[in-house]
Amino acid sequence: MITDAIMTALENVTGRPHTLQAQGNIGGGCINTTMKLDTSAGPYFLKLNRAELLDMFEAEAAGLEELVNTGAVRVPRPLACGVAEGQAWLVMEYLDTGGRGDMALFGQQLATMHRTTAQRFGWKRDNTIGATVQPNAWHDRWPEFWRTRRLEFQLELARRNGAGSRLYDSGMRLAGELDAFFTDYTPVASVLHGDLWSGNYAFLKTGEAVIYDPAVYFGDREADLAMTELFGGFSPDFYAAYRLAWPLDAGYGVRKVLYNLYHILNHYNLFGGGYAGQAESMIRQLLDELR
Repeated sequence: MITDAIMTALENVTGRPHTLQAQGNIGGGCINTTMKLDTSAGPYFLKLNRAELLDMFEAEAAGLEELVNTGAVRVPRPLACGVAEGQAWLVMEYLDTGGRGDMALFGQQLATMHRTTAQRFGWKRDNTIGATVQPNAWHDRWPEFWRTRRLEFQLELARRNGAGSRLYDSGMRLAGELDAFFTDYTPVASVLHGDLWSGNYAFLKTGEAVIYDPAVYFGDREADLAMTELFGGFSPDFYAAYRLAWPLDAGYGVRKVLYNLYHILNHYNLFGGGYAGQAESMIRQLLDELR
């Protein structure tokens, strides 16, 4: 059984014997099957998917470790991943969420996390944003990274997925003019969660904020902040505390549209529907800023 392989892996990682006592499905995910494993050594969180998606779990585990190493925001620690019985699996620390917490403290912690930086933009490996591949090859210049690894990549996917030429052509025109949004602003390469919407954070029963399901890379911290605004779920106290800890540049109000365009394009590529029209509207808004 797959759980036998997982118990063995946990024993190898922790040096303690593990016996499965109970398991149960956990709702909330649309990509992976998620479960809680109760063992003789304590509870664990398990993700399952097809065997060929092991690389996705390996990248997620590496991303979680990257965030754990900042010591800024609580992150479930990954423990092991592998393939058994035709399924890929990832097991990590189980954190008991469902409490209420201090959003202002969460904002301060995110700003602290963003102060972990790299010399270049990108990451050591590709990963996924939702179920879409997210290429992260290193670049020295942020606009070039965002152009080639984010916008143009998603626009090419959109064209293959049936988006009209108006979306593709206007999007590529925008991509060709990205430098204009950075004439007076040079971001540092901060470690980013990469997919920081309200469904990817919670509070523990202790009130401590925890973030999970990352799409990690090093980039402009504004991209993380922009995503928090895309679907709501973050309080004014969160933003006020973040800005107090690390003020934002005056151009953020325009660039957040540029950064959220990436996620709307990805939603079109994953779900179709009206996201194409929303992306076109955002592209027009950004092109108007350049006139």
